[in-house]
Amino acid sequence: MDTAMEPLGSLGLTGAWHNFVFLGEAGSGKSEIAISFAKALAAQGRKPVHFFDLDMTKPLFRSRDAGGSLERAGVVVHYQEQFMDAPTLVGGVTPVLRDEGCLAVLDVGGDYIGARSIGGFAPQLNQPSTAVFYVINAYRPWSDSIEHIDGTLGKILGVSHVKLTQLFLVANPNNGVSTTLDEVVEGFRRTDALVREYLPLSFACVRAELAEEAARALPVPVFPLRLALTYPWLGNGET
Repeated sequence: MDTAMEPLGSLGLTGAWHNFVFLGEAGSGKSEIAISFAKALAAQGRKPVHFFDLDMTKPLFRSRDAGGSLERAGVVVHYQEQFMDAPTLVGGVTPVLRDEGCLAVLDVGGDYIGARSIGGFAPQLNQPSTAVFYVINAYRPWSDSIEHIDGTLGKILGVSHVKLTQLFLVANPNNGVSTTLDEVVEGFRRTDALVREYLPLSFACVRAELAEEAARALPVPVFPLRLALTYPWLGNGET
């Protein structure tokens, strides 16, 4: 099986689920993960894939910046243009969430502040057809203790009205483009030690270059990331 498909199959995502929501702390890497996830779904060719960029709280590092890359992969991209930094809501979310003939990926940015944007969709998100992924990056200072993780997660669930029963935890043990395999393993170990008593980690996200080695080193499925949010001033390519 293709490494990129392994977490999708092992989680049963090719079955009844057709809505996928990505939540997490700002800077946790959830946008990169959501982008790669949507591309992996589109590559399966089962159903049309719709991607919603629901980040209304920051002007940079938003998944809409990789819109061209997503569209070339066959993904339909939805976002709302902003006037300066004014918060805006993306239209058309509810019809897609209800449509079993397509797949929806929601990138919800801005931790609990941004999570308010999906509160109105809670009736659809709390259906068995939806999986909600909460991304934890052990290399971010606000994820260094279970108190910090639980505090932010509690706020996100409170404003989004998403039920805990819909939630899956995802480890993103990446510390930039130079992350080593040892750092991946250590980051996963830290995250697992913090959350294992509460919820298991469903899968880990690793740069594609390290994915095969990481899959042998980690006890959960590994989802490979190919960075899409690239900017000229970072010297890491173009979107």
